[in-house]
Amino acid sequence: MEKENFEVEEMLEQAADTSETPAALAEGAGDYGQSDRLRRKAKHSSKYLGRLDVGMMGSAVPEHLPSTSQAQRAARHAHDRKSRMGKGRGLAKKGGGGGKGTWGKPGCELDSDMSTRDEKDPNYDSGEDSNVKAVVVAEVQPELTVAEAHKEVEQVIKEYFEHGDTHEVIVSLEDLNFGKNKHEIVYKIISMALDRKATQRELASRVIADLYGLVLSTNNIVDAFDKLQHDLPDLTLDAPEAPNFLGNFMARAVADDCLPPKYVQVYKGKADNGAATAAFDRADILLSMKHGLVRLDNVWGIGGGIRPVKTLVKKMVLLLQEFVSSGDINEATRCLVDLEVPHFHHELVYEAIIMVIEHGDDERSATMMAMLLKSLYDTLIVTPVQMATGFHRVIEELADLSLDVPNAQSFLERFAAACRNAGIVDNLLKKNLERGRKRFISEGDGGRVKEFVPMGDI
Repeated sequence: MEKENFEVEEMLEQAADTSETPAALAEGAGDYGQSDRLRRKAKHSSKYLGRLDVGMMGSAVPEHLPSTSQAQRAARHAHDRKSRMGKGRGLAKKGGGGGKGTWGKPGCELDSDMSTRDEKDPNYDSGEDSNVKAVVVAEVQPELTVAEAHKEVEQVIKEYFEHGDTHEVIVSLEDLNFGKNKHEIVYKIISMALDRKATQRELASRVIADLYGLVLSTNNIVDAFDKLQHDLPDLTLDAPEAPNFLGNFMARAVADDCLPPKYVQVYKGKADNGAATAAFDRADILLSMKHGLVRLDNVWGIGGGIRPVKTLVKKMVLLLQEFVSSGDINEATRCLVDLEVPHFHHELVYEAIIMVIEHGDDERSATMMAMLLKSLYDTLIVTPVQMATGFHRVIEELADLSLDVPNAQSFLERFAAACRNAGIVDNLLKKNLERGRKRFISEGDGGRVKEFVPMGDI
């Protein structure tokens, strides 16, 4: 028994070292035959022994009730964030950022990617998602209908007929989406020019040539002439000369390399109507002339301010001579308007006064010229500024005129009085006429001619 008691005491000491419960050791000490098994148990860690369900008095706890050790462990470890791996320094796991329901490590929101990849998330932004392909949004301009194309082209061409800048037309039309209706550009340009003057028709031919290759193609121009020859009977109602004008446009387009020469040859004799046949015949004649392509540059003539000054002066002198012979004011007015040089109408006034001075005592000529200037002044074809400029030019050259016509001063005063009675010459111009009179030595001036006083200095 001493040996047996010695072995029990030894087991108790081992149990104390390994933190085993006295109840477990007492139960093992009661049975000496199981001493080896107890030794093996004693070698287990305290973690294993802590799993034993032992009551307060050393008796086993029933299975259906939780043991005191389990409850204590649950309460103790409920909010414990320390590692249970038995390693480390006892610090919180993952720096306090691990575990369910935690906000994460302090300051981690500064380094993390705040974007979300969930499309159902209210904070989802497709622009921040690298997996989403970039979408390029471009402005799409709707294609213009035929009516809209005609309206836009009409506004641009009306302005072009005023300023004559083809570059402005190109920039304006390039911003519009004509789509398949680009031929309507040429159609509208030519249809607008048919009932206008030669100057506008020349501008129309120029802008078509400049648009070719940038906005228009050969097929667009061909389609436009096809539509024009089909609608030519209707266009002739407004412009009786439309067939000849269309033939000129065709020939000019061929000369400008905008239209293939075979176009006229193919359609010649195969047109849909008689007006179109006349247009193709006209184009064929112009293209068949000797040096026709060179001459077609002036197919519309030289009009407006493009013509030389000597040519304009000659035409105005012929106009006045025909008026003196016929006395037709309407015809003289029409010829002056056709010259298309409103900025040069002072030349007409100047030539009319010179003609009156040269005719001398011919009162009929002076009366007719006064009637013509009165009509042009009342209809504002000749503006007051142009009228005054013409008289001032005569006053400045009065000394030279007196060498050829000694009585030029008296003739000018007589004609100015007739114009003043008609309401053409105002009192200010009358003073300038009087100050332009030449006085000689007998009056003490030594033959000096008094200087002309401009209207703005009075």
